[in-house]
Amino acid sequence: MLAYAIEISPDDNVTLLVTCPDLPEVTTWAEDEADAVLRARDAIEEALAARIADREEIPVPAPALGRPVAALPALAELKIALYCAMRETGTRKADLARLLSAHGPQVDRLLDLRHASRLDQLETALAALSKRVEVRVV
Repeated sequence: MLAYAIEISPDDNVTLLVTCPDLPEVTTWAEDEADAVLRARDAIEEALAARIADREEIPVPAPALGRPVAALPALAELKIALYCAMRETGTRKADLARLLSAHGPQVDRLLDLRHASRLDQLETALAALSKRVEVRVV
């Protein structure tokens, strides 16, 4: 599970300030801790989407050490894994499109954290990069 630790502190009004130490660009607000986790997850997804668009590294979450965490949805985690595998292997979007016999926009959607890609498409893309998906329910 890809889960980033968050820090929650009182803001200068009646709200809470929410930040993510692993992603300095993440700053949001919340009304309570439950709301903080939800808003942090959305802000983290946006930050990671921007990093993918800018072809930047995706940091591995540091240990939570008792802090609350914002866990990303499984589909987002798979898309991030695909992006990381592409960086690791030096595979460009055009290269992946050729490997999959797909068009460029199809690869773009596989890397779009807000697009509801199908699991089988992500499995196929990861397999093309010599990766496989394992599912575990806890």
